[in-house]
Amino acid sequence: MTVRQELWRVFTEANAVQKKLEQVQQEMEMATPEQLDKLIRKLDRYQQEFEAQDGYQLDTKISCLLPELGFFPEDGDRSVTSFSGGWQMRICLGKVMLQNPDVLLLDEPTNHLDLETIEWLEQYLKNLNTPMVIVSHDREFLDRLCTHIVETERGISSTYLGNYSSYLEQKEFNRQAQMSTYERQQKEIAKQEAFVERFRASATRSTQAKSREKQLEKVEQIDAPETGVRTLRFRFPTAPRSGKEVVKIEDLTHSFDDKILFLGTNLLVERGDRVAFLGPNGSGKSTILRLIMGLETPTEGTVKLGEHNVIPGYFEQNQAEALDLSLTVEETIQKAVPDWKYEEIRALLGQFLFSGDTVKKKVATLSGGEKARLALAKMLLQPVNLLILDEPTNHLDIPAKENIESALQNYDGSALIVSHDRYFISQVATKIVEISEGELVVYDGDYNYYLNKKEEEAEAVRLAAEKAAAEAKRKAKQEKEKEKAKARKAKKKK
Repeated sequence: MTVRQELWRVFTEANAVQKKLEQVQQEMEMATPEQLDKLIRKLDRYQQEFEAQDGYQLDTKISCLLPELGFFPEDGDRSVTSFSGGWQMRICLGKVMLQNPDVLLLDEPTNHLDLETIEWLEQYLKNLNTPMVIVSHDREFLDRLCTHIVETERGISSTYLGNYSSYLEQKEFNRQAQMSTYERQQKEIAKQEAFVERFRASATRSTQAKSREKQLEKVEQIDAPETGVRTLRFRFPTAPRSGKEVVKIEDLTHSFDDKILFLGTNLLVERGDRVAFLGPNGSGKSTILRLIMGLETPTEGTVKLGEHNVIPGYFEQNQAEALDLSLTVEETIQKAVPDWKYEEIRALLGQFLFSGDTVKKKVATLSGGEKARLALAKMLLQPVNLLILDEPTNHLDIPAKENIESALQNYDGSALIVSHDRYFISQVATKIVEISEGELVVYDGDYNYYLNKKEEEAEAVRLAAEKAAAEAKRKAKQEKEKEKAKARKAKKKK
């Protein structure tokens, strides 16, 4: 369907009446004079129904919505399949908004979207007055949109005012306050118990000891703060030191089908760099990782690992393709390290939340998050000094993401990362490489440095445009003055 037709589908009642109208109009073309009168009455009835459902205004409503979603007017007549996943998400959101919802329920709305689309979605939702309930593991998204956080842990829900960062601060403050109160009470209880024990048999103070013992029995004891939920607990093993040059890309030109992804571009990754690759979907982020791993051959130029002791480890985006689905969880590790003892395998899997019977599960039956955890576990089997990670946080919950962040921050090798999780990138990347118009543009700093530079660039473009517009206006004014002067001269001659 076209975008316009797809958006029209949400008006189910109006659609049904419109089909009836079309059917009646077709019948009228072939009707006899006797049948025509009956069909005209039917047509009139359906037209009134269509009007009652505001059917004649729906096209206008769709036309007004298209630019809000970022589409040009002519895009309404393009096929839905001609748009990328991010633009199709906008169409889906448009269908929801056309129904004038009283509340929006958004379940992982940023999954599989590129940064540009996520930022658009944030801005679009910010401008709505519609209340919304969001389930998301995207912490930056929660920070920018949410006014309340509801945490559900161990079957208990707690509400915090503010965004995600505010929730973390409040939760830590509450934990410390509870711990302080708990410790004070425990100290007081220990003091009273010591008094009771000391004077229980005393002739003069036994009554007092018994009284305190009864008081202790009535005390409502404060619980110690709960420890964190069970999540990943791992560190990347120490790896042999590599040479200074880890990855070298020279004069890279590479095409995929008829699309040119890279055009004569260069990049040098040095020991200790943690590089995040940014760019819209389809720009070639995963492709650059595959080229570095030697899984694809560049059309022109060279992509190679450093010559001195570079040992790469690769985490693929699609774990269903990277893992052997016929094996069990336990067999997956056993096959990779046949010399390991059973206890060592179980200890490693326990770090990645595989325990009990779950180690006997077939990989084919695992969820996306379980596959991601198993793939990460495999990466720890052999020490590597170059981690190549393609969307490593997909399907993982927030505590698991935090553990990977911590593991990467403490990792002494180099890392190349593709991720749409801005919070994750801000925590781990020391260098940003933006894929833009076939070039690998290096920003030699973390994610905040990159954002600041992008703002500076945008401001420079804006100022240049203003200057050019002012210059054009000045020249136009000069030309106008010249024309007036010419006209005056010509008039004097006459």
